[in-house]
Amino acid sequence: MKNPMVGLLSWRRAVAMTVALPLVISLAVMAYAWPASRVAPRDLPVGIVGTGAAGQHAVEGLERSRPGGFDFRLYPDEESARSAIKGREVYGAFVVTPGSLTVLQATAASASVAQLLNTSGRQLAADAGTSAARGATASARGTFVSSAYGEPLTEAPAEMRVRTVDVVPISADDPRGVVFSSALLPLTMCGILIASLLAMSNLHMPGWRRVVELVAACAATGFGAYLVAQGVLGALPHERVATWSALSLTMLAISATCAGLVTLIGPAGLGLSAVLMVFVGNPFSGSTSAPELLPKAVDDIGQWLPPGAGANLLRGTAYFGGNATGSQISVLVLWSVLGLAAVVLGRRTPAVAGSPGTRSRGVGDAGAEPYPHARHAAER
Repeated sequence: MKNPMVGLLSWRRAVAMTVALPLVISLAVMAYAWPASRVAPRDLPVGIVGTGAAGQHAVEGLERSRPGGFDFRLYPDEESARSAIKGREVYGAFVVTPGSLTVLQATAASASVAQLLNTSGRQLAADAGTSAARGATASARGTFVSSAYGEPLTEAPAEMRVRTVDVVPISADDPRGVVFSSALLPLTMCGILIASLLAMSNLHMPGWRRVVELVAACAATGFGAYLVAQGVLGALPHERVATWSALSLTMLAISATCAGLVTLIGPAGLGLSAVLMVFVGNPFSGSTSAPELLPKAVDDIGQWLPPGAGANLLRGTAYFGGNATGSQISVLVLWSVLGLAAVVLGRRTPAVAGSPGTRSRGVGDAGAEPYPHARHAAER
């Protein structure tokens, strides 16, 4: 007689292979591809130097070219704008004077934003030149001055000169920031791996020892990542201790969250951590562009998850002396504390089949009910 369970399992496997698995893969592709396809400035903070007519014209020109793309901050002079860039108040600034335009940018903040500001500056200069040419033509029509040959004399407007200054340049060994942005996914996966190895072994280890091992593993892994990123590739050139600490704290926030979820809900916590950190946290982090270039909802979610906060913190420690990193540190500490508290206080759910907590009790186990045939034999 054919076992009906065999047919049921076969149908379940077929549904999983033809429906569930393609759906999961499609969602993963969408999670990475959709934010990348919607990259555009959204309230990107930039500075404008010049409170006169030239500065006002610059604001109007940028607003026409990219409506809602920029959040303008006015500064009295170029030095103030440079300080704001170094303090991570703005990504760059436009210094507008009659006949010239200086684009202050920071490739260390985002190579994509720096390219965007450079393009916008040249477009702004071209628009200003076109407006000046139209004004000169209109003036010539109103005032006719003849030369010796009877031709009208009009003075051609001077072309606006554009100059680009990189206030905070990125490392020469990583001019496009590829190493910096590419390291986030391996770090995230490594953090989950550390947590899974710790949570799925030594189930009866005291909670405080599990915390110590988790912190030590994250610190060592962060140090190894720093040695590769800077010692071999030269992508993190400044503030060695702070940069190593940023890497380790990012790893700890990811690992502690994963270990806490596994402790509370078992193996399902590993899958939930992978979804949260890899398929949401990484593509929503803005590490390959900038958070302000992503859709608003994506930006908000990404910066509240450890991968996004960690990438922003690492950029701040490696290139900006730790300026404007308080919010990122707070996010990472919050995830770390919650995860470690779950590891210490949570009930450790058996993680693997066959572990002491999941083993079925047999005849010889204390408190087990004897099998019926054994009870009848004893009564004889």
